[in-house]
Amino acid sequence: MADERIPTPVDELAEEWLETMLELSPELHVQLGRSGRESDYTDLSPDGVAAQADAARAMLARVRAARPDDQTDVVTQAEMVRTLELELEQIEAGFWQRDLNVIASPAQGLRDVFDLMETSSVEDWEHVARRLHHLPAAMSGYVDSLRIGIAAGNAPAIRQVREVAAQARKQAGTDSFFAQLAARADVPASLQADLDDGARASSEAYGRLVRFLEDDLAPHAPEADAVGREHYALASRAFVGAEIDLDETYEWGIAELDRMVAEQEQIADQILPGAGVAEAIAHLDGDPSSKLHGTDALQAWMQQTSDRAIVELGRTHFDIPEPMRRLECMIAPTQEGGIYYTAPSEDFERAGRMWWSVPEGITEFDTWRELTTVYHEGVPGHHLQLGLATYNSAQLNGWRRLNWNSGHGEGWALYAERLMADLGYLDDPADRLGMLDGQRMRAARVVLDIGVHLRKPKPDGSGTWTGEDAFGFMAQHVNMNDSFVRFEVNRYLGWAGQAPSYKVGQRMWEQLRDDWVAVHAGRPGGADLKEFHRQALSVGSIGLGTLRTTLLP
Repeated sequence: MADERIPTPVDELAEEWLETMLELSPELHVQLGRSGRESDYTDLSPDGVAAQADAARAMLARVRAARPDDQTDVVTQAEMVRTLELELEQIEAGFWQRDLNVIASPAQGLRDVFDLMETSSVEDWEHVARRLHHLPAAMSGYVDSLRIGIAAGNAPAIRQVREVAAQARKQAGTDSFFAQLAARADVPASLQADLDDGARASSEAYGRLVRFLEDDLAPHAPEADAVGREHYALASRAFVGAEIDLDETYEWGIAELDRMVAEQEQIADQILPGAGVAEAIAHLDGDPSSKLHGTDALQAWMQQTSDRAIVELGRTHFDIPEPMRRLECMIAPTQEGGIYYTAPSEDFERAGRMWWSVPEGITEFDTWRELTTVYHEGVPGHHLQLGLATYNSAQLNGWRRLNWNSGHGEGWALYAERLMADLGYLDDPADRLGMLDGQRMRAARVVLDIGVHLRKPKPDGSGTWTGEDAFGFMAQHVNMNDSFVRFEVNRYLGWAGQAPSYKVGQRMWEQLRDDWVAVHAGRPGGADLKEFHRQALSVGSIGLGTLRTTLLP
């Protein structure tokens, strides 16, 4: 690992801001595994939002006035200014007044934090009990902020209100998550009674949320899903980490989607001459040679695939330090579906891990669908990206290590998938079709997300986009069941700008690489992609605009 950096005044400002974030958003203690504030919630009320704005405004002034000591400081200062300015712009634009969607709003977050809480000791369960008792007040503050949105004419769309009410109702019953959580405890009777009381209080708070959503918010919620250009531009800038031309990006998305479809059709014909994409997929689904049976076989295949990629790529296109050459592929204890990555501990005692959450009843897996996903989550994807940020922690202050940008992070993972195709790891037509399946979905999301929220003309010329149009459009371009399509589209409609950041991020990563290569082609040492990757990943997760000015000043 690199030598320990001597903190500069800019580093100290970043560390101070991290401590302020921990104070104002105590759930971060749980997310980071830090002791203290284990049962406290962010103040989601209008007063809490005002306190957040005051703190951000004060820190922004100090960061702007700071004098960087070195290039690391320059990056830290630029990224802090970017994120603080965005936070204030979003507060002033009233994002907090309409913060309700099906996947990433306080309606889910108040419950989801329990998934990260330790439950191995009596003391841990005491923290859980206190959090259960604190949830009603946090919920009340959140509802107060949504009420401000009603008064300001800034309510979320009715689709999100109805969907979240349905989600919340599941937490309001006698068999809620909270009741099940309390029932898992093996603790003294007095603490068990406290847990049971807290579970009831939390469930009742969700019941009050349901009534507020249906009785108070719904009558004021607009029918249209579109958030409009001004809101969307601000949201997109936050997710991508740079300002993009939304109209040009929409047209690019249409062209990129057409390109993905054409490439898929070409590969389908290679798999089964004369077949379309759906026929080729059906053919592959019936092919026993690409099937894995049982989670043990799945885990072993993931590990073998990951180990090979680390060894081979570590010799060619990436510097992979020894501690990072251990990536553990795991079957997740949950059964929610999906694959995700968790970073290593700072000392690498806990390795980076790729988790597969296998839905109940699923026992067969197709390697052609998922090979590209292993590269996305592992190497050269998230493990290389986040593992290197951890490895370089001696050179990155705490705030820099915590910082995450979707365009940078998810864009890199898609860049990694396409890179593996370019390097020959997806030359088998079936594996390449699997990669293109995911890339096509990401391109479709660019089109429908910008199309709906900016009310753009539909690609087929049949009129202007509406939220309802998005469901059929998405179903046309993904190989997923109806429930997946419905949830995903509801997510896009309520979380404007987030879904396109993956594909837009990939595009910007590829443009940055090509521009970097062009600049360095005539320099000593030439345009070595290994060096580009080293430079690009050594700075950690920053906005793509900051990354570009860092690599191409």
